Amino acid sequence: VQLQASGGGLMQAGDSLRLSCAASGRPFTGEPSKHFTAWFRERPGKDREFVATVSWSGGMSYSAHSVKGRFTISRDDVTNTVYLQMNSLKPEDTAVYYCAAGHIVGTDYFDEEEYDYWGQGTQVTVSS
Repeated sequence: VQLQASGGGLMQAGDSLRLSCAASGRPFTGEPSKHFTAWFRERPGKDREFVATVSWSGGMSYSAHSVKGRFTISRDDVTNTVYLQMNSLKPEDTAVYYCAAGHIVGTDYFDEEEYDYWGQGTQVTVSS
């Protein structure tokens, strides 16, 4: 599986932005409902952190508390693309955003170790 993240940019506080993660290559095997695609971010000087994840069917999604109500993850299974709609951006959202995909049997949706495939990252910078 290859992941291509795009959509980053230089924004102002309060703006909206949509990131895209296009998947290509060999599809996952196993139960589709356990295939998840997530967004993580790496803020300056901090460890990479979970942002949001969505199951292959879109039936399950989870978001970090810090972005809940502002960010929405969704997917288009026809185009194999996952989106992260980011509204009401804040300077603290400045980060490199990575998309990742994995087959998660348990419930560790927030753990980056559960994701086997990673995109290259896209920079989001939010000025005050």
